[in-house]
Amino acid sequence: MQLSKFLLTTKMASSMMNVNKRCVIGVCQMICTSDKDSNFHSAETLIKQCKTLGAQMVFMPEACDYIAESQKQSMAFAEPINGTTISKYKQLARNLSVWISIGGFHQKGLDSVSQKLYNTHVILDSEGEVRGVYCKSHMFDLDIPGKIRLCESDYTITGDRICPPVDTPAGRVGMGICYDMRFPEMSVGLRHMGADILTFPSAFTVPTGMAHWHVLLRNRAIENQCYVVAAAQTGKHNEKRSSYGHSLIVDPWGVVIAECSEGEGVCVAEVDLQLLTRVRTQMPILNHRRPDLYGSVMLKGSAPSIDSIPEYEFGQYKIGSRQVFHRTALSYAFVNIKPVVPAEVSDLFNTTKVVSKHVHVHILPRKAGDFAQNDQVYDQLQKHDQNLEEERRAGRLRSEHQMNEEAAQLRKYFI
Repeated sequence: MQLSKFLLTTKMASSMMNVNKRCVIGVCQMICTSDKDSNFHSAETLIKQCKTLGAQMVFMPEACDYIAESQKQSMAFAEPINGTTISKYKQLARNLSVWISIGGFHQKGLDSVSQKLYNTHVILDSEGEVRGVYCKSHMFDLDIPGKIRLCESDYTITGDRICPPVDTPAGRVGMGICYDMRFPEMSVGLRHMGADILTFPSAFTVPTGMAHWHVLLRNRAIENQCYVVAAAQTGKHNEKRSSYGHSLIVDPWGVVIAECSEGEGVCVAEVDLQLLTRVRTQMPILNHRRPDLYGSVMLKGSAPSIDSIPEYEFGQYKIGSRQVFHRTALSYAFVNIKPVVPAEVSDLFNTTKVVSKHVHVHILPRKAGDFAQNDQVYDQLQKHDQNLEEERRAGRLRSEHQMNEEAAQLRKYFI
């Protein structure tokens, strides 16, 4: 068991005073086989090495539970999230008082008849409690007739949502797995959700690793101004499979600050959130994006829950959450009690996007020549509110049940 090379930039190594802004993390590189007990023993040894070197959080590679010799064996060895393997990691986290990113384990399908499994990334805190769960959402399918077939989708269920970044001692960790790194939209979305660190535990093939590993990971760090942590499998697992290795940590400027050499081992480095803030402040890339030209990345599940508050305010009115069908951090959409006003919505909001970068926008429903003087609109709005109350008492407005039903139907299109 070797200790891989330890790299720190001078600026990072000079001070470790502010524990709230700086945190040592460790990355473990493994050669997993089909022997689950032996794999866990290796993981335990590596995690203890990281802890000895001062790590408060340790990152494990994809498939750190096992790499099977056949699809049938892989299915047979899979466990639920409350099974033996995760339970052992929970106990290890408690014993060492360290956070652990279990980069990917083979999780049994949620129903008893499922013929496939999930590739699941789990983050445990230092008390052994689960803080984040993410199921791999991009499947690596390689099928070259007559040469090789390595298709994850043959035996893996595709994840259907992104886990929000997890608050850890090292910062907010955005969870990915291996092939996810090739899809920059996911990383951009996680950055928008507040990620400080993007993590891609991996079992990269040797040919693709030699060509793309460092390039992809450094790109994800540079374009999102995040730390990138990639624990990896390495070496020969069985007669059919080998992995590239080169576990590494990249800083927000794109500098590789720690990297494992060949074989099983660890590397550690310091995450400096002050450095991250400085990089983002001096080059505010996020502020320079042009969503008006190419849209925004909004990850499924990133918007706050509609039902997290029971009522919304619209002027002096209260809107029940069941009448709201879409919500973002700053806006919400709800059904109208008397939907009779036509609007050129597309033109209206395209114009709003353009002008709102420079001025504040108020939207009032108007038609050409509807008032002799512009301010008369406010008198009419007050009368409109009084008329609504009269119609409400007379029973001429839509019922709350009707509006709830309509909102429930609309919600399906905004999930």
